[in-house]
Amino acid sequence: MRDTFYQIRDCLPLWRAALALSLIAILWLATTSYPSPALSAPSDKVNHFIAFMELTLLSRLGWPGKPVLRYAYALLAFGLTLELIQSQLDYRDFSWADLLADGAGIALGLLPWPLLPPLGKMTTNHT
Repeated sequence: MRDTFYQIRDCLPLWRAALALSLIAILWLATTSYPSPALSAPSDKVNHFIAFMELTLLSRLGWPGKPVLRYAYALLAFGLTLELIQSQLDYRDFSWADLLADGAGIALGLLPWPLLPPLGKMTTNHT
């Protein structure tokens, strides 16, 4: 079972695909005029926080050897881009508070997590 865990954890294409799908889903959710899904949090800020924590964790798993600031800045730029797009939509608006929630989610995603290897230390030898 432990080997299966490491095989899944170390499957970079899996995490990269999950990140791509998450980015697409978050872009759609951020720009759609449809009501929020029933599974969303009661607060928009919580949704931002969770989404960007997830994106950060997937980035860490997909690119374990990259410097953390590289994807932290990239994800924050993605959040800013979403806010700029929303500022151009009649049914959305730009929110600094949303961007702050994005940053908080990124920060939490960068903290050490017990199921993740130390940043940049992922190996394939699990004996």
